[in-house]
Amino acid sequence: MSSDTSRNSEEKWFFSLFILTLSCPLLFGVALAPEDVFCLLYAGPASLVWGWVVVSFFTLFVGIAMAEICSSFPTTGSLYFWAAHLAGPKWGPFASWCCAWLETIGLIAGIGTQAYAGSQTLQSIILLCTGTNKDGGYFAPKWLFLCMYIGLTIIWAVLNTFALEVIAFIDIISIWWQVVGGLVIVIMLPLVAQTTQSASYVFTHFEMSPTSTGISSKPYAVILSFLVSQYSLYGYDAAAHLTEETKGADKNGPIAILSSIGIISVFGWAYILALTFSIQDFSYLYDPSNETAGVFVPAQILYDAFHGRYDSSTGAIILLFVIWGSFFFGGLSITTSAARVVYALSRDKGVPFSSIWRQVHPKHKVPSNAVWLCAAICIILGLPILKVNVVFTAITSICTIGWVGGYAVPIFARMVMSEKNFKAGPFYLGKASRPVCLIAFLWICYTCSAFLLPTYYPIDLETLNYAPVALGVGLGLIMLWWLLDARKWFKGPVRNIHSENGKV
Repeated sequence: MSSDTSRNSEEKWFFSLFILTLSCPLLFGVALAPEDVFCLLYAGPASLVWGWVVVSFFTLFVGIAMAEICSSFPTTGSLYFWAAHLAGPKWGPFASWCCAWLETIGLIAGIGTQAYAGSQTLQSIILLCTGTNKDGGYFAPKWLFLCMYIGLTIIWAVLNTFALEVIAFIDIISIWWQVVGGLVIVIMLPLVAQTTQSASYVFTHFEMSPTSTGISSKPYAVILSFLVSQYSLYGYDAAAHLTEETKGADKNGPIAILSSIGIISVFGWAYILALTFSIQDFSYLYDPSNETAGVFVPAQILYDAFHGRYDSSTGAIILLFVIWGSFFFGGLSITTSAARVVYALSRDKGVPFSSIWRQVHPKHKVPSNAVWLCAAICIILGLPILKVNVVFTAITSICTIGWVGGYAVPIFARMVMSEKNFKAGPFYLGKASRPVCLIAFLWICYTCSAFLLPTYYPIDLETLNYAPVALGVGLGLIMLWWLLDARKWFKGPVRNIHSENGKV
């Protein structure tokens, strides 16, 4: 290979990494997701701002642990392959089973988080385009909100079934949308706002809202205020998948993972700071009689800034559309990933009726049945929107626990395995491996536990966090299937399990 060809390959890889990282739905989810409505309310701006820093710090340990594993398996980006190989012949199938199902649950719920966030942003756009909540603007009722949620899910499924070429083109659009739109929000919002909060307010102001949340314990409020950061900082394992067919994958894989965490951490903090510095009246953000009906904090912050400066909400509508586009791109990307994981697990007979879900469309060469299975489950998850107001909390919790929980399996296996059995790649932690893995594993356990907590008090049918119920039933059935039947025949990713350092 000539030096020019090698250089072009490296440039192409870095550009692909940049696309993947910045088209990741988590970037705008960082500070603009519906979860931010509650996390800011629990303990005020300081807890939200510093929470992002704390979560970024511990997430780096998770990324470093995964980077070492990725370096050992440079051509196989599958989490459940990593788990199967690291756990060894005896425990490999069980580790692979747990990891694969956690990842599947997390990705499918991830589609729902983007569909909900996109629908809520669209709800705010419609409201401001028709007026405001104060002067007769149209606020989409629950049935229409559910229709938007279902509509987005179906659009993503259709595109993933029939328009892979279009998706490739959308990926290019996505990076410019994210970069330009993100920079415009971060730079313009504080400049447009008539007044900005002081640094002491943003970095030191702690304010609880016990009358709204029912939570009077400061430590508990801080824990809940961290949720938006914990929800946002994952998905970086996807960057490692780009390295499977690139030169120097054992080096580029770790770079991809750690670069993703770094970029998301910096961009995310910038978004949070732009929002918090631009707050005009903290208590007014949650007033159900305000211009945006008090349901979407970023929409009210944008409205206050542009209407206060120009006596018009046009600027706010445009930036909300930028945010909506980010959720659209994110949902499309997660649908692709979810379908691939379901297809891979079905290929290894790990999903009921696997013969159906592993079928590939004869013309478009995509696992279309797996795509529509993911879409159908996502729609079912969203049906409670008609009756309860905590659907997003439940879906977000399921998504985070599944996705991040999937990371815990290979990390735990790496931590307890004999060092002589680990074939190190160029990115090797040596004696630091076990301490890093231990911190990463404990942080993941804490994160999963935090998302099982009630987020409102008193607890009733309207405020209950349904994630423990849904996960308890789902994971219980999966484990029961393993004990009664699957353990007798499931061997993990059988096509790759005998590979060494990821080379078949």
